[in-house]
Amino acid sequence: MSATRNGKMWRCQFYYKDWQGVSHKKNKRGFKTKAEAEQWERDFLQQQQRNLDINFENFVQIYYEDMEHRLRENTMRTKKFIIDLKIIPYFKKKNMNEIKASDIRAWQNALMKKGYSETYLKTVNNQLSAIFNYAARYYDLKDNPCRKAGSIGKSHGGSNLWPLKEVEI
Repeated sequence: MSATRNGKMWRCQFYYKDWQGVSHKKNKRGFKTKAEAEQWERDFLQQQQRNLDINFENFVQIYYEDMEHRLRENTMRTKKFIIDLKIIPYFKKKNMNEIKASDIRAWQNALMKKGYSETYLKTVNNQLSAIFNYAARYYDLKDNPCRKAGSIGKSHGGSNLWPLKEVEI
């Protein structure tokens, strides 16, 4: 690791190769401790590798960077809110290629115990499934563990208005 002291603060400075094989120098300052600087460097290099031996939280950052250019601002804000609040805390430190259908089921059960509405459960589950679909499509994840685990919730809320019954006069 290349963390150096810069006055009272720490910085990290290193070289890496991007997706095209071009070498770049990266310099980041303002860390309070050497450990923070080294952790930031490890996370950055892990994201640059573009393989699935990466923790879930770092992969989500890659997902965000790609999707920000493809989705509307409000859609992206909603997606980030749900993922940051309901999904990342559970899968934060697990590697993408180590998350199994049983882990997804345990997460789904924990969500259902919290008493959320059926439509909200479906929405949150769809966000996790979207992340794994992205990994399967663009990063060669073997299969989506969300598909094996199955879905939760309902796409339409329980309303007394649908379907309408005809009233006899």
